[in-house]
Amino acid sequence: MLKKIVFLLSICLFLNCSDTTNLGNCIQSLPLNLVTDLNNPEMINAQTPGGFALLSGGSKGILIFNKNGREFAAFDRLCPSSDCAAAMTFENRLLQCTCDKSKYSVDFGGAPRTDGFQCPAIEYRVTKNGSVIRISNF
Repeated sequence: MLKKIVFLLSICLFLNCSDTTNLGNCIQSLPLNLVTDLNNPEMINAQTPGGFALLSGGSKGILIFNKNGREFAAFDRLCPSSDCAAAMTFENRLLQCTCDKSKYSVDFGGAPRTDGFQCPAIEYRVTKNGSVIRISNF
């Protein structure tokens, strides 16, 4: 009986796996090591949950997003799917590429929210120590 259950679970897991072959062509991360302080005037909006700040660095600039007051997410504003000269914009918890209108969720690791797009937005690692924020590539 246990073997049948394990077999059925294995098949379910196998069938639910998504195809990630095209994700190998995506930019995973760019070299970055940026340190800032939440008390800096440019970071004032990122001090509250749901707040964000736009920083220099990375390829097209960095978006730092305050998830809940304790956790932060940081993304490069480089459009992951095209050679767009403009940086992505941010509104309603979504990054948007101005060239092709593709959208990416900051709540789900930069996952694309537009049909037909597979590459996620470039996410950086964020560590917080007191009011100091370090943003770096993984």
